[in-house]
Amino acid sequence: MTSSSTLGTPRATRRPRGRRQTGAAWLFLAPFAVLFVLFTAIPAISALAFSLTDMHGRDLRDPFSVNLVFFDNYLRLFADERFVRDIGNTVLFVAVGVPLTMAVGFVLALALNTGIRHLRGTFRAVFFAPVVTNIVAVALIWQYAFNANGTVNEVLAAIGFAGPNWLDDPNLAMPVVILLGVWRNFGTAMILFLAGLQAVPEDVHEAAALDGANGWRRLRLITVPLLMPTILLVSVLLTVFYLQVFDEPYLLTNGGPLGSTESLALYTFNQFGFGNFGTSSAASVIILLLVAIVSVVQFRLLRPRT
Repeated sequence: MTSSSTLGTPRATRRPRGRRQTGAAWLFLAPFAVLFVLFTAIPAISALAFSLTDMHGRDLRDPFSVNLVFFDNYLRLFADERFVRDIGNTVLFVAVGVPLTMAVGFVLALALNTGIRHLRGTFRAVFFAPVVTNIVAVALIWQYAFNANGTVNEVLAAIGFAGPNWLDDPNLAMPVVILLGVWRNFGTAMILFLAGLQAVPEDVHEAAALDGANGWRRLRLITVPLLMPTILLVSVLLTVFYLQVFDEPYLLTNGGPLGSTESLALYTFNQFGFGNFGTSSAASVIILLLVAIVSVVQFRLLRPRT
């Protein structure tokens, strides 16, 4: 009897302790859960519901006049040449912006991790500064710099080249907008890559060096494979950003010239401004689906193989 009661005591005390730990976990989780429901779940469900209606700005005074149109808004979007063009623009943002941002961030992370020994903290702060710089002020500076009489063309004129009007040329405006996106985001990629590089064990590199592996082989066969979780994280974060890119084309070119830099997010914003709430909601749902699909594909392709 004594032994059985003794064995039963820890089990009895374990349950209240487990309940307390579960309660504490839910208590810490509650602020995030409330914010997620209020600012993510409810707006997403509302957008999905609005996308199935013909809701317009004039319906705000008489909400009961809204009609259910099911998938007409989606069919209308894909029949809109402007929307299809903006899908192509957004794909270009992702296809060019993500690899370029990752490449710049990775090279700088390598330099800070191995090549730069002095003032390393200063260089980190300088390279990360674009991430926290006010985008409105930056856009104004870039507009001046890439103006027909701006700083970039003055530099080109000094070396004997006639610079174009960058932001008024449909073929040149997109590279400038993508360049601004890269400049703004390479600091985030650099910090994440640097954290991943510093987690790679030094003894692995030392062993490979003793076996005769040069720097390039160590980078290709050791560093990059061990860095795959970080590469996946950076790739997903940047892809989500470029799929939803808004600030750069809106502030720099407002989607012009001739819609050459208009993104899906900017199209959605403009439709909302026109009062086409149903169409705008359908476009936002499509962006959400694109983000989900691309993220799943990236996790499938880039997840570490065990």
